Amino acid sequence: MKVRLMILLGIVLMNAVGMSIVIPLLPFLIGQYLPKQQVVVGMSALLSVFAACTFIAAPILGALSDRYGRRNILIISLLGSVIGYVLFGIGGSLWVLFVGRIIDGLTAGNISTLFAIISDSTTPEERTKWFGYMGAVMGIGLLTGPVLGGLLGAIDLSLPFFMTAGIISLSVVAVYFWLPESLPSGKRTKQLNVDSFNVFSHLKDFREIKWLLITGILFYAGLEIFQFNFTIFLKDIFKWGPAYIGSILTVAGACEIISRSLLLPLLLKHFSESIVGVIGLIMLATGLAFIVISIFISSLIIITLAVICILAGEGLFDPTYNSQLSQSVDESNQGKLQGVNQSLQSCTRVLIPLGAATIYYSSPFLLYTIATLIIIFSIIIHEKSLSHRRHR
Repeated sequence: MKVRLMILLGIVLMNAVGMSIVIPLLPFLIGQYLPKQQVVVGMSALLSVFAACTFIAAPILGALSDRYGRRNILIISLLGSVIGYVLFGIGGSLWVLFVGRIIDGLTAGNISTLFAIISDSTTPEERTKWFGYMGAVMGIGLLTGPVLGGLLGAIDLSLPFFMTAGIISLSVVAVYFWLPESLPSGKRTKQLNVDSFNVFSHLKDFREIKWLLITGILFYAGLEIFQFNFTIFLKDIFKWGPAYIGSILTVAGACEIISRSLLLPLLLKHFSESIVGVIGLIMLATGLAFIVISIFISSLIIITLAVICILAGEGLFDPTYNSQLSQSVDESNQGKLQGVNQSLQSCTRVLIPLGAATIYYSSPFLLYTIATLIIIFSIIIHEKSLSHRRHR
């Protein structure tokens, strides 16, 4: 089992590096096809199209993995990403980029399938720790990818996209030859019906854990506000340039890796998953509150504390939340549940940036106050979820 999980972490690392290589280059790529003032609109449209396609496809791919096995769906999903990035590298017009994102989005089941494989391969006691390791490895990949992308992009703008396709192709090879199927045929869903391909019917299937899912939606909404807006906030409020912003983002990545790989296993030795999750939410709310304070007190110490609290809080809550989700259903529904979870995250990535941008340009104070209140509300809902599950 440990060998399977180590292979899985290697695949996660390759995916994270591959996906993050292209991050610094998107504005320049889109700038080849749009006027300068429309680049932001083009980027938002590409991100929204991908998130919308993922919202539709992730639960369907999750259900298919419950029926036909994780390994086959993971290979299909990774191949979709390869095609998408090859189209980005070829380019030639804006519509080619959109086709690439649509293909990648409609096959975007790799994250939910990877989470399902971990659920299949671990005991409930070990699951949170391995979810944390998975997030830490993703963090390492997301830190190194942009640096590599910047270096390759300086040689040729298309090179990083072809490199990404190559790296993800290596993941396909690793899955095909070295990753065994984690869901035995005897534990698979026996049949699929029309509702299996309806994302909204999947939401109805998990009514019993609706409060836990709502907690996750609120968590991802509050976190998305930070992730979408923070670099703009630092530029506008603190007047920081790329070097300072890059430095604080490096601190953020390091905090998340340490939180998931070191702090999380330590706390789990002394506290339950639910308590560790609440600690994470409290830290996240505290960090967002520090950002509100920094609007009035411009201090490097305050903004650094904000980043540490937010990323450490995310590193504690996210793995415990996914573990609690995985323990709420049997093996035959893990893929569908993880697909629903990824779909809900995609929904926040479509809606939150649009609303956050509008509020931010009206009042940064209001935006981060709302984000803080959202996380405080998620703590209340989390307690309601725990109470509901105790009485089931």
